[in-house]
Amino acid sequence: MRFITITLIVHAPDPVTGQQKSTRERFAEVLGNALFAEELGFDGFGVGERHERPFISSSPTVVLSHVAALTKRIRLFTAVTTLSLLDPVRAFEDYATLDNLSGGRLELIIGKGNGAAQRELFQVTPEDQWDRNAESYEVFRRLWRDNKITYATKFRPPLTEAEVWPRPLQRPIRVWHGSATSKESVDLAASCGDPLFSANVTNPIEPYAELIRYYREQWVRYGHDPAQIAVGAGTAGYYAAPRSQDAIDAYRPVFAGYLAFQQRLGVQPVFGTLEDFVERSSALIGSPAQVIEKVHRYHGQFGHSVLHLHADAGGLTDAQHRASLELFQSAIAPVLRREIPDPPWGWGGGPIGDDAVLALAAQSPTARPAAAVSDLAAVPPVATTG
Repeated sequence: MRFITITLIVHAPDPVTGQQKSTRERFAEVLGNALFAEELGFDGFGVGERHERPFISSSPTVVLSHVAALTKRIRLFTAVTTLSLLDPVRAFEDYATLDNLSGGRLELIIGKGNGAAQRELFQVTPEDQWDRNAESYEVFRRLWRDNKITYATKFRPPLTEAEVWPRPLQRPIRVWHGSATSKESVDLAASCGDPLFSANVTNPIEPYAELIRYYREQWVRYGHDPAQIAVGAGTAGYYAAPRSQDAIDAYRPVFAGYLAFQQRLGVQPVFGTLEDFVERSSALIGSPAQVIEKVHRYHGQFGHSVLHLHADAGGLTDAQHRASLELFQSAIAPVLRREIPDPPWGWGGGPIGDDAVLALAAQSPTARPAAAVSDLAAVPPVATTG
């Protein structure tokens, strides 16, 4: 099993203390959490995309590019890329650039996105959002295979022999489909032979398990090998301590803050007490043994091989959050890695393209071979005029 941490970059008062960081401080915290995730040995770090309050994750490619410059090993996820809102050509340009800058560490989780405010911002309607998502993904995936395409689009100007640059490094790239409540995203993932990532946050296990079962059925119906199915799943929260009661006591004020936030929004909470939240939600709160048992219980329903935890403290103190993540990697992850398989492809990037080979093929027979990257530093700059 593989483990990633994810942030939606919520910018709001701390649910326990009421204090709110500045925008700059919040972004710095995200970068620090990414570095800490890599230091601890997490397999991936993800950044969401939202275009409405209280989130400041409207430019995930910029944030992930900064993370790529600071890290060396950890894979970089989007969580999720809201293709229903984006021009797929522009999205391809951004993510192909990021793929190169990160050395081929990029993985995408795509989805239509949530929230009426961001739909209105981009003039997307509930009636056309799924069609937009499907069309944008088809254009995006075609461009990733071949950056010169013709496609009769409905929601953007049609593409005729359109060339889009740069070429990505990974060809193909792995694209997961985020799934929360609807069959449309599940069916798109199955039809394309792509992995599924279940949100698994708001409700008890049953609706998510039902969608994953549907995904497996559709996967086979579309003619794919069942052995190649891969599922990821989120968690509603995480805090572990050596003693289970200490974990629950530490999380109690965090849950109280969550209930107060729901009350301010006028939303009826799905889980009315902390005890119910710990028992019936996907939250992993308790001793290492309890966390391991619960992951196995969900795995029995989902068959998932990737699990995400929250990268942010979310009401815990920084010390509590860091100590809990350290405990996860020292006492929980090693057991789950032994007992639950990896995705069928293992881990890491797909085949890497080689633009240098293509560039050489385009040269005349007498042309000088392309310079190696290390040679370019010695080439003097070309003088320009005007």
